[in-house]
Formats: sequence, C-alpha cells, structure tokens
Amino acid sequence: MSVLFLLLGLATGSFLNLCIDRLPKGESIIRPPSRCDVCQHKLRPLDLVPLLSYLYLKGRCRYCGASIHYRVPLVEAMTGLIFLLLWNHYGFSIGLPLALLFACLFMIIVVIDIKHHLILNRVVYPAIALAFLVPILIPNHGIISAIIGAVTGAGILLPLALLFPGGMGMGDVKLAALIGLLLGFPQVFISLLIAFVLGGAVAGGLLLARLKGRKDPLPLAPFLTAGLIITVLYGEEILRLYLRS
Repeated sequence: MSVLFLLLGLATGSFLNLCIDRLPKGESIIRPPSRCDVCQHKLRPLDLVPLLSYLYLKGRCRYCGASIHYRVPLVEAMTGLIFLLLWNHYGFSIGLPLALLFACLFMIIVVIDIKHHLILNRVVYPAIALAFLVPILIPNHGIISAIIGAVTGAGILLPLALLFPGGMGMGDVKLAALIGLLLGFPQVFISLLIAFVLGGAVAGGLLLARLKGRKDPLPLAPFLTAGLIITVLYGEEILRLYLRS
C-alpha cells in the first residue's frame, strides 16, 4: 500500500503541474491535452511518466529540446512523498481522502504563490467550501470551533494586509481563514505563530545573504502551509507544553 500511494502521488503531482501552469492564465485544466509550453507539441504518454520521463529526456522536451523547469519533477516527487506520509499517518480512515485532497489544493496554492505571488480565488474558495466537510465528517472537530478558527485566522492577518498591502495580500487572509477552518480554535494560533516564526527566519536569512531586499515580496503561503502541517502533526503536544509553562 505504501508503494501504491507513492505511485499515486507521483501521478497526481503530474496533474498538479498542469493545474499550476494553467490556472493563473485562466485556462482549462481539462482541454487541450498536455503540451510543450514552447513548441506546443502534444505530449505522448511516455513523455508524461512522472520523474522517469524528466530523467530520461535529461530535462528537455523530446520535440524541440526546450528546457523543462526543475519545478516539474520536484512537484511530482513532493506529492508522492506527501501521499506516502499521509497514508502512513491516517491509514484507512475518513481523514485520509480529505487529507489527500487538501494536500493537492495546498500544493497548487503554494507553488503558484511562489511563482506568481498570487493566491487564486478559483482555488481557495472551493477549498474553503470543502473545509466545511471536515467538522461534519471527523469527530471532535466541531463546526463552532472551525468557524471561530476561520474568523480568528482571517482577523489576525486582515489588519496586516490593510496596513502593509505591499507585504501581504487578501489572498493570504483567505488562506488563513481556510487554515482556521481546518484546524479550529485554538490550534489556529499555533499554526500562525509557527508560520510567522518560519517566515521571519527565512526572510532574515535571505536579507543577510543579500538574496532579497527589504522591499522584495516574500510569498507567505509556503509558511502558512508549513504551520498547518506542523500543527496537524504536533499541535496537541505543542498546546499541552504551552499550557504547562
């Protein structure tokens, strides 16, 4: 089963790459079939084998020789690894399909934010609608807690987005609301704290290395997502440690 979920994740990562390329352009993710961005040649099944096609073709298009961005195999590999980890964590439970679905949505959100500094409404709004299923399907995760978590998450980021529009956008506010829905209250506090600590550490490192300037934007979605993942896995332990201190 572990091998099966790894392969399923690799295949899903290939589809997520298509979504990442087309959604910011407003294109359909169904038609036309996958094609080279440079020569527009339709890709054959052998060109779409996750990871192996990239390695066999040495990172270049079979038809025109154009370079294929390293992001393509990276998303495939990460999605495969995430599917494997989620299977090992949830096993055969109602949480597994929900976790897999949201993992795909967050992968799309994060990579598009890194690439375009955008969090698309066409992705985050359906994710918010689906998040209302979590308290219905999973016990010990009440709808009231989820709604309070969403309001809390959005409420913390909204003033920052209004005061510093160059550093934070409304997409980040909507993503925080989504995370609050998924985690509930008070776990959303833990998630946002982790996100800000990670984001601050990375921003400081980039400034010291002179890879980013003070006014250069830094996508927040990767850190919000990292905070979500850490809280899902270790949130209860972190909360207990905090309450004991």
